[in-house]
Amino acid sequence: MNDDIEKIYAKLVAHETEIINLRKGYMIVNERYTKALASLKELTSSAAEAAKKACLAAEHAKGATERCANAAREAASQSVIAAAEAAAEAAKFSAEAAIQAAAAASSAAAAAAAAVAHQAEASSLQASAEAASATKRAAEAAAEAVKLANLASDSAKSLRP
Repeated sequence: MNDDIEKIYAKLVAHETEIINLRKGYMIVNERYTKALASLKELTSSAAEAAKKACLAAEHAKGATERCANAAREAASQSVIAAAEAAAEAAKFSAEAAIQAAAAASSAAAAAAAAVAHQAEASSLQASAEAASATKRAAEAAAEAVKLANLASDSAKSLRP
């Protein structure tokens, strides 16, 4: 009977040790998970912020392109060929900047979406949605900038004999 009781105590000690080890392992995993979650949350927020800034850059580039296109048209109407061509070239570079900003916004939105895939939190979902919206606005601004650059170029070309 004493042998049975000793075996039971030995098993209880073994189970207690196993439970303590499992608890320690859980604490380590939980700590790492918490750190990873915080990191993903920061990544999502940063990606959304980058998308918004890239969107603003694309919109500003669109505005610059628009002003360059207007300058090219003005110069063309006054037969200042060199100025018209320079303005058209500037419009082209502004449009290229808008395209690159739209691409940056798209990359940031993709990063935010990837973070959301790993972390289902309301703040991440909102950041991802904001990044996607900023990407859409940046793409629209880039498309408009390209149209304006093409108009500026056409105005400058129309001056050449």
